[in-house]
Amino acid sequence: MATYESFARVYDLFMDNIPYEEWSVYLHELLQRGGVDDGLVLELGCGTGTMTELLSGMGYDMIGVDAAPDMLEIALEKKEKSGADILYLQQDMREFELYGTVRAVVSVCDSMNYITEEEDLLQVFRLVNNYLDPGGVFIFDLNTIYKYEQLGESVIAENREASSFIWENWYDEEEQINEYDLTLFIENKEGLYEKYEETHYQRAYELDTICDLLKQAGLKLEAVYDAFTFEAPKADSERVYFVARETGK
Repeated sequence: MATYESFARVYDLFMDNIPYEEWSVYLHELLQRGGVDDGLVLELGCGTGTMTELLSGMGYDMIGVDAAPDMLEIALEKKEKSGADILYLQQDMREFELYGTVRAVVSVCDSMNYITEEEDLLQVFRLVNNYLDPGGVFIFDLNTIYKYEQLGESVIAENREASSFIWENWYDEEEQINEYDLTLFIENKEGLYEKYEETHYQRAYELDTICDLLKQAGLKLEAVYDAFTFEAPKADSERVYFVARETGK
């Protein structure tokens, strides 16, 4: 799994086009539909804590888990600034541990796509099931095969005043693995630009595979939605949301 070491420093800058507030409203509605309008909620792959902060502001008692210390450092800076009562834990989601159970677990921004082995994803689902309250809800999103096929072999570049990046993308249709190489140029305190390079891998999953893994983990699938709607996924859906429920350990 990627740990976003250098990219963490400019992650929020390059993600400023993501409508996090709209996403949080949608996630909040999914939680409410699942019977969770308050209480303890865990976010897996919380990154720099943007969504964690928004959900905290909606009245949830938030726990954020992420494997990347650099991302969590920024999340803690946001927490200090906002005064939000959020517990952040540096843990790999494949091995995360909590002191007790939670009413819901959420994971967004394709964090689950970073789990590239089915056995590891099943382990994540089993841990989620273990740490959910009886009847608790699990909500997560995934980039679709269609989206990765559209990305294919491509190059994305963006230039900002203080930093820029080059994203070189490859998608292996047979292995269903998407690889992207990030080249970052980040301005330092002396006004010079330093070069950093990172490689990230994501896995595209068939919807049926996810449904089967959830079942194996003891979770009951309740719905699959085309992202930000309450409609079934379409052939050209780029992101989908899954809603599952704990039904027994």
